[in-house]
Amino acid sequence: MSETPPNTLQYRVDGREDAPVLVLGPSLGTTFHMWDRQIPELTRDWRVVRFDLPGHGGAPAEPFTSVAELGDRLLAALDEIGVQRFGYAGCSLGGAVGLDLALRAPHRVASLALVATSPRFGTADEFRQRGVIVRANGLEPMARTAPEQWFTPLFAGAQPAIVDWAVQMVRTTDPGCYIAACEALAVFDVREALGSIGIPALVLVGSEDQVTGPAEARTLVAGIADARLAVVPGASHLAPVEQPAAVTDLLTEHFSGIAPEASGSLAVPPPPAPPVPAAEPASAAPDAGPAEAGRPDPYERGLGLRREVLGDAHVDQALADDADGAFQELVTRYAWGEVWSREGLDRRMRSAVTLTALIAGGHREALADHTRAALRNGLSPEELREIVLHAGVYCGLPAAETALGVVARAIAEETTPPA
Repeated sequence: MSETPPNTLQYRVDGREDAPVLVLGPSLGTTFHMWDRQIPELTRDWRVVRFDLPGHGGAPAEPFTSVAELGDRLLAALDEIGVQRFGYAGCSLGGAVGLDLALRAPHRVASLALVATSPRFGTADEFRQRGVIVRANGLEPMARTAPEQWFTPLFAGAQPAIVDWAVQMVRTTDPGCYIAACEALAVFDVREALGSIGIPALVLVGSEDQVTGPAEARTLVAGIADARLAVVPGASHLAPVEQPAAVTDLLTEHFSGIAPEASGSLAVPPPPAPPVPAAEPASAAPDAGPAEAGRPDPYERGLGLRREVLGDAHVDQALADDADGAFQELVTRYAWGEVWSREGLDRRMRSAVTLTALIAGGHREALADHTRAALRNGLSPEELREIVLHAGVYCGLPAAETALGVVARAIAEETTPPA
């Protein structure tokens, strides 16, 4: 294990120094030890670099804001040890890193294996909800449900020691880094970009994976030009742990076709030059609408922010309920695109101000919606109760008493872990 400089990742290197490099990326909530059973075989031909996600496995708790940032940190770590071009295999979130690198740094990735991976992981609301549960309850709910998410019932019953090890991996993860990873996955979506990937890819999935299963794998195969599908029987989400021999054989076969050079002397082809956009005539410029001259229309910015704060389901319903769209356009453009997006206050503070105003006005339904939004914006249940108490002094005790019930119900709905 090496000392971890800022903006890189904790990693481990196995295998001889003159061998070509294969990088292995972990799933959310795991450490690089999830690949332990592949190492003896892979290091016969490869110099294997495994990395930990921030806050996982004792790695420094430096949260990342996007999958692309995680990819940049990995590239910085590889630069540090002189690795330029490499094969890459990643599981789940680790696979998302592989997709990102294949799109942004294809000159560095020789070949790709995507294990239990999807171009879009569930919905944004699901991952933000998971972050709210962890913020309110810690990682115990995630640890408790990990075995059923990661392993088949047959394996879990036969291998209690491995199940206990998996649970401990989750319990020892930094909650802030876990939440940040959920936020990054909430906005990860490369479905439209898959056709741009020109790197040979193996898409590997467990036949029993209920998290990112065969349907998601087929989406990857259909979108990536040079991709093939491998379904591992009797495996769930952590196929490298549950069916190590089958996964190792598939990885060995796939990466043996790369024929890369030794890691220390690899020449890196230059990245492809970006296409030069054709100049458009002045008449082709879109109508600025209500935006002032010289300023971009804030509608799209507002819509994106509104979805992040209130959730896709809420926004989709609001848009559907507006017959001609005029009111929702007004709300999206000005409340969210102009005011919520200003830099003068952070989202936590804006949520606190919004809740106080809604309590004063007696707007119960909106108060419930914005209580959920406040939890997504990082306010804790304790802080929300303090806001109601404080508002009672200035908005009136009857208003606060009513608000307390609304807020309490919304908190319970959002922070109660699944059964």
